[in-house]
Amino acid sequence: MAHNKQVFDNVLDLIGNTPMIKLKKMTSEFKGNFLAKVEAFNPGHSSKDRIALYIIEQAEKQGILKPGDTIIETTSGNTGFSIAMVSVIKGYDCILAVSSKSSADKIDMLKNMGARVYVCPANVSADDPRSYYQVAKRLHDEIKGSVYINQYFNQLNMDAHYASTGPEIWNQTNGKITHLIACSGTGGTISGTAKYLKEQNPNVKVIGVDAFGSVLKKYHETREFDEKEIYPYRIEGLGKNLIPTATDFDAIDKFVKVTDEESAHTAREIARTEGLFVGYTSGAAMQAIKQLDAEGEFKANDTVVVIFPDHGSRYMSKVYSDKWMNEQGFFDSQNVEAAESIQYIK
Repeated sequence: MAHNKQVFDNVLDLIGNTPMIKLKKMTSEFKGNFLAKVEAFNPGHSSKDRIALYIIEQAEKQGILKPGDTIIETTSGNTGFSIAMVSVIKGYDCILAVSSKSSADKIDMLKNMGARVYVCPANVSADDPRSYYQVAKRLHDEIKGSVYINQYFNQLNMDAHYASTGPEIWNQTNGKITHLIACSGTGGTISGTAKYLKEQNPNVKVIGVDAFGSVLKKYHETREFDEKEIYPYRIEGLGKNLIPTATDFDAIDKFVKVTDEESAHTAREIARTEGLFVGYTSGAAMQAIKQLDAEGEFKANDTVVVIFPDHGSRYMSKVYSDKWMNEQGFFDSQNVEAAESIQYIK
């Protein structure tokens, strides 16, 4: 890194040390103090920058990844963008197998970051040859000199957050954090962060956010995989139709499920009230806080940290599109207000 602290060698030097911002307006009626860890301030605009850089650098140290190699990964979009960004700087080829549930914006961004993208059907089982897991595995087998990151089953996914996100949150709250609220997809963010925080204070309560249509909450409660829990849902990067080994279920105290519709409206509400333009999963995490407050989870002196994983620009054709919201049946007075706020002068 250059000596001037405002001049950096490359974009990767900006990963981590994201700010924490008080949520005052949305939580004014709630008990407790609420802080958002805003991961959109990473250069790739999501928390996945952390794992992309960490996993790739670990692979380099171990000699698994060599100059000219190809990095392959499954992604709902954000991890792919982060891996593509790291690959550009470090000189690797990048191939991404993406779920068709990912927004067109995300897929276009990956392509423009130099990645080769395979779009795979979202609503097939994990062992279907068309699923993005199986497509990535096949490409890895076929391409000599390729490394498959495999974030869902990679311990380094957790380690990245144990090494960075956890310590940052502990230091930013001066050790006063009482609750961590985080969405769980691969589980790396919540598990690694939780492990670090609970080592500092075992009483920190860790609450995972899951989607209706995902197996995670029931698996956490019963340790049984129930296929009957699985059905299509719209939130990207949250919940799963398999059990990722990158999730440490013992580090999570409980799960809360949120709906597609309420999460979408809450994402828009964050933008309108807090001035933070964040993604769909951030809406889901904030929606979980609303539900937990209604259940009496928080006390007046609690310090509640919520992780907002990514930026709203990734969802322009989804939650921030009135057309999309209408097509999903989410259209109501809130959206009418947004539509009516545009006036065309003829």
